[in-house]
Amino acid sequence: MRFTQYYLDCLSQASYLVADEATGQAIVVDPRRDVADYLADARENGLTIVGIINTHFHADFVSGHLELARETGAWIGYGDAAAPEFEVRSLADGERISLGDVTLEIMATPGHTPESISVLVYEHADDEVAYGVLTGDALFIGDVGRPDLLASVGVTADELGRMLYDSIHHRLMALPDAVRVFPAHGAGSACGKNLSTEKQSTIGEQRAFNYACQPMTEEAFLEVVTEGQSAAPAYFLYNATLNKAERAVRATDAAVPALSDEQVEQALAGGAVLVDAREQQEFAAGHLTGAISIPSDGRLAETVGTVLDPDRSFVVMAADEEVQEVATRFARIGFDNVLGHVADPEAYLLAHESQVERSSRLTTAQVGEALDAGEVQVVDIRNAGELVAGTVPGARHIPLAQLRDRLGELDPARPVVLYCAGGWRSNVGASVLRAEGFADVSDILGGFTAWALTHPIAS
Repeated sequence: MRFTQYYLDCLSQASYLVADEATGQAIVVDPRRDVADYLADARENGLTIVGIINTHFHADFVSGHLELARETGAWIGYGDAAAPEFEVRSLADGERISLGDVTLEIMATPGHTPESISVLVYEHADDEVAYGVLTGDALFIGDVGRPDLLASVGVTADELGRMLYDSIHHRLMALPDAVRVFPAHGAGSACGKNLSTEKQSTIGEQRAFNYACQPMTEEAFLEVVTEGQSAAPAYFLYNATLNKAERAVRATDAAVPALSDEQVEQALAGGAVLVDAREQQEFAAGHLTGAISIPSDGRLAETVGTVLDPDRSFVVMAADEEVQEVATRFARIGFDNVLGHVADPEAYLLAHESQVERSSRLTTAQVGEALDAGEVQVVDIRNAGELVAGTVPGARHIPLAQLRDRLGELDPARPVVLYCAGGWRSNVGASVLRAEGFADVSDILGGFTAWALTHPIAS
């Protein structure tokens, strides 16, 4: 058996290739949209990708099933509760798929979504204990999939939660302790609240250490799983819808062009958004008025989907060596309207000096003085689960995912100070407010971590 995990840090997303080396047949599970790695590995190892399985309709990225099927001719499989717009192989609970001696078995594990499945992997067809189980978004390492993302029209979060309880406690926890657990996501994903940085585990470890896998009633499970979940990024419903659709297929060699200064100006005049993916310090030192700062050193794709609309057009400003990767991250969440990139960011900013501004980033001492003077509106843009660490006195809690929808709660005529845990998200949020016309916006250098080191904590 050949078993390969592919992990994307930017989306905390895992996909898998499982193959029988004797027959050369392979299946890819939960592929991302840029499929070159799967194709290259198959070529290098003499494998033929015969099938593509999605464990569910993903909400946090656009799956690459259509791209991979176009390149390979492989069938696309979903649990039989799924009803996408394109032709699929419906996979029934208990169905076995032979790649040779290596065998996959489908296990219905609804709850995160109604059509969710897990995939048991047997190294040998007659093995009594599976090598591992690909759990999709049902079971994570340290957590379970949240049932409240509203990606499934016509099913309530309560109904999904009860399905999830059965899937976790009566199905997955019924597997032997030795079965390895390979989830679709890790730490940082908004599909759960307590995901581990580990990339694999075992059923036995999850039975012992995962809070949601401990013996409990269905009602207790619903309460503990839904408590403290982060606000879902706005693009989740958009991606779940795209993954059900017969959408446009992205070319494996897709690239975005360099734009001349005139082309950049025309695009911005036509309503395109300039996304500045340079480092925070570079952005703070000088950026184009109205630009949205989403540095490439963090969760760029998820943040793009959180603060921007998919129906807008975009121009990217980034270091030359990062431009195409940035555009690929846009495409991973279905934001395909990247018109191009600024050919020479430094030269462009120098040539448009009258349109360049600096960011205001305040020390904790400066924020403390402003608070004492009653001059500022302070906004905590962390997620709900982070507030247990404390807050800045008087701060209004507006998670980054809700910032644009709740602008009416803030007075654009008064100074605003934002903070997150360390400063990355607050830099993004501050750029959003400036683009929305707020004249005096700052964020806290070092975020709440820095504040807590120098000020008493209000709980």
